[in-house]
Formats: sequence, structure tokens, C-alpha cells
Amino acid sequence: MAQRALMIDTETPFKGANWDRLAEAVGPDRLIAVSSRDAEAVEDALKEAEIAILAGDLDQRYLAAPKLRWVHCDHAGLTRSARPEVFERGLIVTGSAGRSGPALAEHVLMFSLILSNRYPDAYEAQKRHEWLRTPEMSGLRALHGRTIGIIGMGHTGRELATRAKAFEMRVLGYRRRDLPNPPGVDRMFSADRGETIDPILDEADILALVVNLSDATHHLIDDRAIRRMKPGAIIVNLSRGGIIDQAALISALKEKRLAGAGLDVTDPEPPAADDPIWDTPNLLITPHFTAAMPDRAERSLDIVIENLRRYRAGQPLLNRVTEEDIWTRGT
Repeated sequence: MAQRALMIDTETPFKGANWDRLAEAVGPDRLIAVSSRDAEAVEDALKEAEIAILAGDLDQRYLAAPKLRWVHCDHAGLTRSARPEVFERGLIVTGSAGRSGPALAEHVLMFSLILSNRYPDAYEAQKRHEWLRTPEMSGLRALHGRTIGIIGMGHTGRELATRAKAFEMRVLGYRRRDLPNPPGVDRMFSADRGETIDPILDEADILALVVNLSDATHHLIDDRAIRRMKPGAIIVNLSRGGIIDQAALISALKEKRLAGAGLDVTDPEPPAADDPIWDTPNLLITPHFTAAMPDRAERSLDIVIENLRRYRAGQPLLNRVTEEDIWTRGT
């Protein structure tokens, strides 16, 4: 078999022992190491590369590369790479979804615990040196026994389901495919069965959004969806800001139709200094940043190496972007 050329972006976290593992997996194929910041080196490498492993998203240079067949983007949420021209070109695109699934699941639960217990009120009282108990505190409820609805049952959704079940929560899930329930899920809804997210909106005390942003999921949580939810419900978004109609969310929180929201992502991102989202009551924001997995680079590399094996064997690749993921609304 002819030698393949594999271009690796040196901005990826594969250093030291991980680089040695990657080189071993590449084997007899040619490994071309270039920095994505070096435009000239990238241009030269793409003249012969069949495979490219990138730290970020692909751009027009990769679509024009004459021999390129597969691009791996070493991050999750490949919205910017799910462009129509990628599929027209027949390019295989994969990502590293799952490498931080446990940390993202913990982040959802962090928001859920803080908001369910109205902790920001207690912290503000602490800063005033005030031992504060309010009438609202009598209505607080533990996560135990509450219902969490998880929209998106990929890596993070599955990690979240098992952790929510450890809190003895009732877990509802929604995904595209009609597959057996993963561990921890009490009831699953799917697009394949013609089901919508409405039953989850009706029942969820906490709505966790961990679904990919695409044309199909843009503003999935709009004013109509929010109005179906319980008055004391909480929304947590760790996917992309465009999943939520942000104006509708702000209105619902100001009108106290929701108990709170936790956002690790916004639309736009970051918000402008005068964006009303900063001052919305019972809204917590983190800057698209979760605690690191101690072995995140190794977990990413596991996906790359397994996909190299599958690619050579002509088998389906992990985390492949499909036409269902198309995004045409810009960056």
C-alpha cells in the first residue's frame, strides 16, 4: 500500500509520551508536523496530506486540499466545521467529543446545586457578614427525587445521567437515534420515533442542554419551550449559546417564570459589556471553561489512534460529523 501523508498541527496537546504514541500509531506513513499558525507550512503540507489532525476547526484551505480525505479537529462541538461544502466535498470530519465528558457533567451538577440551593443569596449575605434566612429558603429542594431532562445523549449526556442517578434523580433523555437506554436513564425520547422534547419540558425540574448546535437545534429552547416548563425549573446550557433564544431566557428569568439558569456558553460569546445577560436575576455565567480532565490529552489521543485504525480498516469513524449536523448560520 502506498505511503500516506498525515499532517499534524503542533498546536495540539500531543507532547512527549503522547507524541511518541501518535508516531507509533502513524507507523510507516509519513508524519508532517506543522503549526497551524504557519500559513506557508500548512499550505505546503496540504499539497500531499491525506489526513490532517488539527487543534481547531478546518477552513477553506482544507476544502481545497487535493489529496485530503479526513480531518480530525481536536475538540468537541464541531459546528464551525459542519459546513455544507464539507459534505459536498465528501470530506470526512471527526472530533474529540467525550474527552471532557465527566468534567462537563460535573459542571452541569455544579450549576444545579448552586441554583437549587440559592447559594448566590447566601454568599452575598456572607460578604455582608449577615446570617440570613429568608422565607424563600423554605421552598428549597434537594436534587434527590427531582427530575432532570438531558437534551443530547452523547458522551456528556451519558456521563451526566449516571451522576444524576447517583443523586437518586429521575432522568429523562432525548436524542436523535432510537437506541437502548444508556445507564441511568429512566425514560428516553428520540427523534427517530417522531418524539419531541415537549414531555421533557413539561416534567423537568432541571433541563440540561448538552446537544450539538446545528441548523436543526438553533433556538431549540425558545419562548414556546420555556413557557412549557415548570415555574421553578432551572436551565443549564453547556452546549453552544445558540441552542437558547437568549432574549426569551432573559425575559423568563426577569418575570420569575424560571427559578434560574446556568450558562457556560452565550450568544454572542463573549457577551458585550452592556449585554443585559450580565445583570439578569438568578443567572450564573461561566466563561466557556470547565475544570480540566487530568488525562484530557491522553483521552483525545485515544480517539485519534482508534480512528486511525478504523480509517485504515475502512470502518466507521468515531465522532464523525454528518449532514444532520449542518450549520449555515455563520460562525
